[in-house]
Amino acid sequence: MNEFYIGILYIVPTPIGNLSDITYRALEILKDVHMIAVENIRHTNILLQHFNIKNHLILMNKDNEKKQSDNLIEELKKGKKIALVCNAGTPIINDPGNILIKKCHISNIKVIPLPGPCAAITALSASGIINNRFCYEGFLPSKKKIRCDLLSSLKEETRTIIFYETKYRILESIKDIIEQIDENRHIVIAREITKKWESIYGAQASLILQWLKADKYRYKGEMVIIIDGFKKLKKDNLSKKILDTFLTLRKFLSLKTSVLITSQIHNINKNALYEYAIKKKSDKIL
Repeated sequence: MNEFYIGILYIVPTPIGNLSDITYRALEILKDVHMIAVENIRHTNILLQHFNIKNHLILMNKDNEKKQSDNLIEELKKGKKIALVCNAGTPIINDPGNILIKKCHISNIKVIPLPGPCAAITALSASGIINNRFCYEGFLPSKKKIRCDLLSSLKEETRTIIFYETKYRILESIKDIIEQIDENRHIVIAREITKKWESIYGAQASLILQWLKADKYRYKGEMVIIIDGFKKLKKDNLSKKILDTFLTLRKFLSLKTSVLITSQIHNINKNALYEYAIKKKSDKIL
């Protein structure tokens, strides 16, 4: 391959589920490099065997990343070509390898990234949520207090927010999103992307929790949580249609219930309705 230079680290994305998603270029590089740095030897071997690729695998995980990076740098300085892969998707995104890449730049070793699968971006593209501005927050913290503190800090984040979550914590995490962000905030759960049991479902946070609880198979496997960004309150947010709904309900129901139902019907923030009600009460209208 004429693109090979002396001492190159290739960052090679691998499929996040469907093995057919790997690129021809990725396969060529995995065949031709001198060795492949992998997060899990057994996992990567499944991929290589599927495509009948034989190569020397070097284990580099979070436990040995610093030491192994030094070893790999020495190999690269000798003119070796090395591919870096993770278990699935694009390396470095929540995976080991950043130390190695930094050392490559310091040592003037060429780093060539390949485009490829990424669960966060793949899920975002199908979410239906505005995606021109977003922030990726990785896995939600496992400890409740740290998780809640993080979610609270993102309550008024206007960009779309992306998290990864496991089946073991998804219910607790959705509960925390409801408590710390907003029960009416629109979120999407993208599960097992590109795999046989792939599903993408979006609704208000409180409804998502009900949906998950209704069937345990809805939270099996790997998940991406996409949260709609905070919408700053504006006077024109409350259209005539919204106000008509609210005022009609208010004739028969309590303020709290009227606000809740109206916000769910029109998918708006409850605070805007409460502010409207407080203003009208002071004006002696409500």
